[in-house]
Amino acid sequence: MGQKAVNGALNLTADVLVIGGGPAGTWAAVSAAAKGAKVVLADKGYCGSSGATAPSGTGVWYVKPERELREAAKASRYTMGGRLAEHGWMDRVLDRTYENMNKLGEFGYPFPLDPEGKPHRRSLQGPEYMRLMRRLVQKAGVQILDHSPALELLADAYGVGGASGVRTQTGDVWTVRAGAVVIATGGCAFLSKALGCNVLTGDGYLLAAEAGADLSGMEFSNAYAICPTFSSVTKTAYYTYATFYYEDGTPIEGAGSKRGRSVIARKLLEGHRVYASLDRAPEELQPLLRVGQTNFFLPFDRRGIDPFKDRFPVTLRLEGTVRGTGGIRITDESCATVVPGLYAAGDAATRELICGGFTGGGSHNAAWAMSSGSFAGEGAAEYAKRLGARAASRDLRSASSSSFASGKEAGFGNASRRTEEIVRAVQEEVMPYDRNLFRTGPKLESSLKRLDQIWNEQRERAIERSAEGVKAREAAAMTATARWMYHSALARKETRGMHKREDYPELDPRQHYRLTSGGLDRVWVRPEPVKQEAAEKEGVPL
Repeated sequence: MGQKAVNGALNLTADVLVIGGGPAGTWAAVSAAAKGAKVVLADKGYCGSSGATAPSGTGVWYVKPERELREAAKASRYTMGGRLAEHGWMDRVLDRTYENMNKLGEFGYPFPLDPEGKPHRRSLQGPEYMRLMRRLVQKAGVQILDHSPALELLADAYGVGGASGVRTQTGDVWTVRAGAVVIATGGCAFLSKALGCNVLTGDGYLLAAEAGADLSGMEFSNAYAICPTFSSVTKTAYYTYATFYYEDGTPIEGAGSKRGRSVIARKLLEGHRVYASLDRAPEELQPLLRVGQTNFFLPFDRRGIDPFKDRFPVTLRLEGTVRGTGGIRITDESCATVVPGLYAAGDAATRELICGGFTGGGSHNAAWAMSSGSFAGEGAAEYAKRLGARAASRDLRSASSSSFASGKEAGFGNASRRTEEIVRAVQEEVMPYDRNLFRTGPKLESSLKRLDQIWNEQRERAIERSAEGVKAREAAAMTATARWMYHSALARKETRGMHKREDYPELDPRQHYRLTSGGLDRVWVRPEPVKQEAAEKEGVPL
């Protein structure tokens, strides 16, 4: 498949390189290998235990192939998502998710049994799921590079042909030449400390944009999750059983509704402390809730809190595009991008095609990860096969917008401190509810002025090929992501899906289109039509 490390550098060749080792990345690797491709998977963390899925339980958009059930499933979030989803894509994802979930059962995933003794396949426990996926990747003959974040894509005039990065535990540089590359690096949660999201900093967005790819739906990026103030576990679904209270025990009106997070955010902005209690959960359901999300209850148990009876303080933690729907724009059913040889899957890719401008934890996102991962892996393998022997003779160069240098050349004495300052500055623009959740034109413009300055400063800094350099690239990716988000939010002068404009509080039928975006030093945004067949088949007037 390649060569061993030489002089501190690891040089490999493959048909397909997958960047990211979560659900989308592992499904991409397995699917590409099943097509006969030689595959390398490079993960920023440890494939099988890093990322948002690995430490948590997740629901899955798993629906039996029965017409009424499927139509109801597709309609469930169509209007809530601003009618931006497409009927054909929803069908494809439901079909592939159903197929892949059944495969997991065949591969040995321990699905619980329903009262009739049949496997209950509508949810997955992250630790068991990702442990199994790592085994499947290894069994498929894929070479895994753990703790190996990518710093740059490699490309020529004909498209992408590999990537290079650093092995953070050894300091070695790695390079993989490949016929095709799948970006499956997840979304961007801006280091908000949401569980499992510390590796999700928008790296794949930046890599793809540097190579010439564009993005879509980046305005749908202001997802906040309810979370105890003393915990990183963001499982908002459990709060459907909650009553929310002021500090004196008075219930907060409207906080338990579908728009309850906005109510909570406003109360927090007003300076109130907000408390919750899962006191609406039926007693007979409580043991099942504990089994379904064991890690949700650990912080309570450690503090002697009974969340079904006691009140506990809550906050809203930003999950950005992880539970948003924006990401790299894909151009066909193979999850290809506009850049030849480059594919995108999972949270790194836009999920507007199946849920428009609104999604939540698990469900659609989990289904999209396993299905788009499969589509992308298969597409990348077919592309590499068509490229054939030409892949080995390409004159590849870095596609990065950053310049790289050794520590001796660049003098990185205070680089770590400055990177931390940049991260905090970006967080100050995207985390406050009154800037990101409740948006207005003047606030977005003000934030963009500061974000542009942050970006321009980083463009003048060389980056070290090291673990510190990885952090610098994370800061750059978060800055770029925030700029695409806010430029797109500024362009959508309406409220649609999770995108809320205080100055344009209504949905505008004339803006029934997607917004694509891209660019680095100069960000651009333009509308893209939505296929009408989705609305026509659902019988929903636009």
